[in-house]
Amino acid sequence: MAKRMGAAEKALRQEVIDTCLKMNEMGLNQGTSGNVSVRVSEDPKEGFFLTPSSIRYDRLTPEDIVRMDLDGNVEGKHKPSSEWRFHLDIMKAREDAGAIVHTHGMFATTLACLHREIPAFHYMIALFGGPTIRCAPYATYGTQELSDYALQALEGRKACLLGNHGLIVLGPHLERTLALTVEAETLAAMYWRALQIGQPAILPDEEIEKVAAKFGVTGYGGR
Repeated sequence: MAKRMGAAEKALRQEVIDTCLKMNEMGLNQGTSGNVSVRVSEDPKEGFFLTPSSIRYDRLTPEDIVRMDLDGNVEGKHKPSSEWRFHLDIMKAREDAGAIVHTHGMFATTLACLHREIPAFHYMIALFGGPTIRCAPYATYGTQELSDYALQALEGRKACLLGNHGLIVLGPHLERTLALTVEAETLAAMYWRALQIGQPAILPDEEIEKVAAKFGVTGYGGR
């Protein structure tokens, strides 16, 4: 007999769906690309909710959202997203990851296809924990190799590009993580446009550290 879903759990599962729909509405994703996860509660042992594989976001219901524990055990009627490995590994490695958003936005993915990190051409880069948004090397989607590369690129950061693939952003909860995703895609777009004219001036690490302190960003990661 299936366990009855409480109101709070149903609301959190619906928030995952709403986040996915907003990503598509904002142009951060297309179709069923990308994925979203959120911790079940403040207790990491309880695991996280994750979007299922290959189901259109506008057809999802709260019952379709997959639950996964930190041992990789799955609960639900669907397979988890093909990228469940990096969601699991990030949730295990990063206590500050209350939610994770993965997108294939146009500008972030363009830079990722060039294996080009986003440097400190604008002070808002400080939101992400250091003077760069790094780009991880390419690996086949859904593999442990890709997850390992992502974890390395995210060290001391709240976002990274995935070579020839897309963007990962983490944050304390879904609302904030989606806002950071929008900011990362905006930075990618501005950097791409600046490169059409020339090489943008890069702010020194010390300035980004100063801005991070003003923003209240903790765990500043340096290079």
